[in-house]
Amino acid sequence: LFASSFRGAHSRLTRTITQQKIRALVLAHRDRDRQKRDFRRLWITRINAIIRERGVSYSRLIHDLYKRQLLLNRKILGQMAILNRNFLY
Repeated sequence: LFASSFRGAHSRLTRTITQQKIRALVLAHRDRDRQKRDFRRLWITRINAIIRERGVSYSRLIHDLYKRQLLLNRKILGQMAILNRNFLY
């Protein structure tokens, strides 16, 4: 990680450069995990929006998928919900 993109003292002073590098790495690590959570929430929201029009709850859909042994993750279900609104129920 280079400090040339930092502004002010963060790009000139040795101690603050190292502090900012560590901070940037910590935030990048935190946000990688947060990004995974955020995308999962987005996919579930998309699925739920389509299913609620049919009067079915999200938990009921997931339960039925497991009963039928359909192994589709939330990402694929979310994409299908966007592309084809009549794909479920």
